[in-house]
Amino acid sequence: IIGDLHTVALVGKNGSIDWCCIPRFDSPSVFGAILDADKGGFFCIAPPATPEMQYKQLYLPETNILISRFLCLNGVAEITDYMPIKKVGSAAHQHHIVRSVSVVRGSLPFELVCRPAFNYARDSHTIDLSDNGAVFHSKSLSLALASSIPLEEDGQGGVHAHFTLNEGQTIHFVLESAASGAMSPIKLSHSHYKESFHETISYWRKWLAQCQYHGRWREMVQRSALALKLLTYAPTGAIVAAPTTSLPETIGGARNWDYRYTWLRDSSFTLYSLLILGFTEEAGAFMNWLDARCHELDKNGSLQPMYGIDGEHDLTEYTLDHLEGYRGSGPVRIGNGAYKQNQIDVYGELMDSIYIYNRYDAISYDLWSNLRRLLDWLSQHWQEPDEGIWEVRGGSKQFVHSRLMSWVAFDRAVRLARHRGLPAPMTEWMQTSAQIYEQIMDKGWDAKKKSFVQYYGSHAVDASALLMVMTRFAGATDPFMLSTIDRIQKELSSDSLVHRYNPKQAADDGLGSVEGTFTPCSFWMAESLARAGRLDEARLILEKMLTYSNHVGLFAEEIGPTGEALGNYPQAFTHLSLITACFNIDAALNE
Repeated sequence: IIGDLHTVALVGKNGSIDWCCIPRFDSPSVFGAILDADKGGFFCIAPPATPEMQYKQLYLPETNILISRFLCLNGVAEITDYMPIKKVGSAAHQHHIVRSVSVVRGSLPFELVCRPAFNYARDSHTIDLSDNGAVFHSKSLSLALASSIPLEEDGQGGVHAHFTLNEGQTIHFVLESAASGAMSPIKLSHSHYKESFHETISYWRKWLAQCQYHGRWREMVQRSALALKLLTYAPTGAIVAAPTTSLPETIGGARNWDYRYTWLRDSSFTLYSLLILGFTEEAGAFMNWLDARCHELDKNGSLQPMYGIDGEHDLTEYTLDHLEGYRGSGPVRIGNGAYKQNQIDVYGELMDSIYIYNRYDAISYDLWSNLRRLLDWLSQHWQEPDEGIWEVRGGSKQFVHSRLMSWVAFDRAVRLARHRGLPAPMTEWMQTSAQIYEQIMDKGWDAKKKSFVQYYGSHAVDASALLMVMTRFAGATDPFMLSTIDRIQKELSSDSLVHRYNPKQAADDGLGSVEGTFTPCSFWMAESLARAGRLDEARLILEKMLTYSNHVGLFAEEIGPTGEALGNYPQAFTHLSLITACFNIDAALNE
């Protein structure tokens, strides 16, 4: 991925941009070939494919500038792709993708095809050609492609060109967006390209220099931090769960969701990761976004599980039936109906994140007043069944993880009030906390399996039980946790890979299809083992997991049976879990 802190573009090893939404992460796509190869739209620059052609990709070190390389007997070519960081005060719709093509050995021909498909391939557009390139006009957005070589219409809604470069030659292309209206492409001179290129390098390297982690897995942690920064919406500080929609968790299955929103569930991982790495400005911006949501509680004091990046409450879900889906895996979904679900665990994640942040910077009394309202609601509703951490669509259950996070909510509230001397019904909160704890131990433990289970009355094991260690509900060497870890390894793990649950035993998720292993769970397992003192085992699992990243160190949500990436990509939750695992396993090894 490349991006400008408002949106991103996904670039294939074949030189094709197959996903980009403008002007924001959650805007309609202009390139969406990843969801429909024929209709979705793309922007490809590449030499003709040959049997011996090799494709390589890497990031310029310590940046989000991407280099795609093409190697064959006749020569070696490189495409450098980046999005200049959007300047404060520039028009909301104005974004740039810079693509620089060069040949470093020999001589190679290239083909350029730019074929946008506006509004998820639902809006038509016109094309205006000029000596400086082409402009694509749709009813809501325009794109200008600046080119120093002549472009021609390809008869399929796009433009194309053929050119040849010899060793040492370079050519630059710029794709610029604007609100629909008059615009013209402006060629990028070599001097202006160098200026923009070096400004972008400088931005990323100065930003990354703040990172305080210098441990054993420095490169992977830094790449994860750079990915998280790309997933940040600069105007509000929100971090999207992933910048894509409907990349399937099972090829040919229906587990296809829109992840271009911000989940409260990720908040404690987000703030903890940003603060331990030293990114205090990003942590403060994200905290401001959380603070704003706490000022928008429903009348009864409750929260939604997730919100739009600008704080939007309505995330109505619908399908785009005209798109076939990734590798034919429909439906393609826009919006996410889970925003209406009752997910009681999010209150604990929110309180934990605020507790973590308060250790860095004191929260306001105004926020505290809203948190008390929220806890009043939770005190009345924590015993109700809900859809839980995995957002099941087959009926509510009394999930153990939801009870665990309810305990976290009251536990952190008590600690926060004590530490700051804030007014609070301490006795009531402590009694509720104790009641939840004892209920989990009584109803959430299966004495026959010697494991915590997914929901009260079930015998299904769930990897979310690993968070009992990380939330300090139970010590990592507590016999209950040690046997739970062993049971999860026995029933849900395959080598270093961990499933969320066994769908044949667990609560009905309403989908009926299998899925890949859930990558965050694997990092949770590694960290839990390290906290339990099983360091050699923890380190090996972590090292194995790092080999499942793609060629540039990025992870999707899940991993399939042959190591393929499944689900939306790249996923923030996975990279957050990677950071905390690397940080804490490193600390344990140092001790």
